[in-house]
Amino acid sequence: MAVEGARVLIIDDEDQIRRLLRIALEGHGYRTAEAVSGEDGLREAATFHPDLVLLDLGLPDLDGMAVLRRIREHSSVPVIILTVQEQEEQKIGALDAGADDYLTKPFSTGELLARMRVALRHTAGAKERPVITVGDLSMDLARRSVTAKGGDVKLTPTEYEILKHLAINAGKVLTQRQLLCEIWGKEYERESHYLRVYIGQLRRKIEQDPSRPQYVLTEPGVGYRLVEPEP
Repeated sequence: MAVEGARVLIIDDEDQIRRLLRIALEGHGYRTAEAVSGEDGLREAATFHPDLVLLDLGLPDLDGMAVLRRIREHSSVPVIILTVQEQEEQKIGALDAGADDYLTKPFSTGELLARMRVALRHTAGAKERPVITVGDLSMDLARRSVTAKGGDVKLTPTEYEILKHLAINAGKVLTQRQLLCEIWGKEYERESHYLRVYIGQLRRKIEQDPSRPQYVLTEPGVGYRLVEPEP
């Protein structure tokens, strides 16, 4: 999905926020539609056919989580949650329910645009790429090989699976529960210490300085995100 001309649906009941988002996004080549309530947003999603949805959780009629769940019943369109709430449980719940990312208000336009680009790239077929490159880190999914720090990296099967899930979803937050369920199974969804141990091992193998990771970042209380290191 090319960014230019991508359709973005803004579901937010605050007039000022919608106006600021519309001006910023249209100034960067996006086409926008707006909704002031959950029901309006669902109707717009059905008629506007957005490439991406910006969804406020604090809507006047439907709870934003209910809107997200109803969107996910029939669509895999990227959804970025906008919220004024800092509770980790709410962020985790939104990600587990199918949100692609979240931003806590107030946020910068630059950060929003960056998160949107990641979400749109992801829907453009990142999962189909046989080789995924993030900075100097490269994963060849067909050969099950990894290179980093200028050479081959030997990973255990579990380390490889963790990195593969993070790489396929590069730029996105994956919750601890998502990773535990995908790799160990649903019965391990609360065993976060498993994940911390393997993330530590993985960082020692791919990071220049494991104590100051640049690739595998922790989202405190939520999960992990694979990013491209800043220059």
